[in-house]
Amino acid sequence: MTSGRTIAALPDQTSTIRLSNRDVNHVVCLGGEIEDVKFSAEKAIAVEKAGSDAWIKFLVKEIDDAGQVTRSYVTQPSEFFVSCNGAIYALYAEPSQIPAQTVTLAPGKAQRARANDDLLGPLVEEERAVSITLAMLQDRIPASFSSVAPRAGALALAALPGARIIESRRVEIEGAGLSASEYRVEVAADTTLDERAFLDHIFGARIFAVSADHLALKAGEPGRVIVVRREAGQ
Repeated sequence: MTSGRTIAALPDQTSTIRLSNRDVNHVVCLGGEIEDVKFSAEKAIAVEKAGSDAWIKFLVKEIDDAGQVTRSYVTQPSEFFVSCNGAIYALYAEPSQIPAQTVTLAPGKAQRARANDDLLGPLVEEERAVSITLAMLQDRIPASFSSVAPRAGALALAALPGARIIESRRVEIEGAGLSASEYRVEVAADTTLDERAFLDHIFGARIFAVSADHLALKAGEPGRVIVVRREAGQ
């Protein structure tokens, strides 16, 4: 079986997608389980599900005419309604002569907010900052955190003259009223970072936590700094 591309779908809207009409297509519920898959039972479709995965196969009709076998592939579109993480994903699937496809069911805003509340709600503010910082430093960011395009260009910080500071990653934590950024710091000479220097308005208006992966930087050696902010109204 040849692998195809990955398609992302969101809840509470209809996603028009192309699926293979000859190979087994894979559906993945991110961060949860697939509770149900509804589709027209009259159509030539086979669906199996287990945990966070489901598989969709359009059945091929074979006709044997005196030993001459011909295959007929499904071309009529079909609708699938997939229950994942308490939300409904409507998939309008067009069967096509393409390799097997993978459809990821991504969390919607309400689901992300609920997941973030489950993750961070029991923690006091300082523990939330530690949890978010470790998630970014360890590259284990929860699926419920939303990736946002980082700011383009280098930042200049008066307390670190000559340092090159680039925002490499930014996330928003919906439902928690928080956001966080990872900055790459490069220095031309051996430098000891002072995390307090990053409590600067150029990194955000409402900063409440700053953490560096290490403070002693050698010339040309990049460092990583995580800044956690409160959003307006928090």
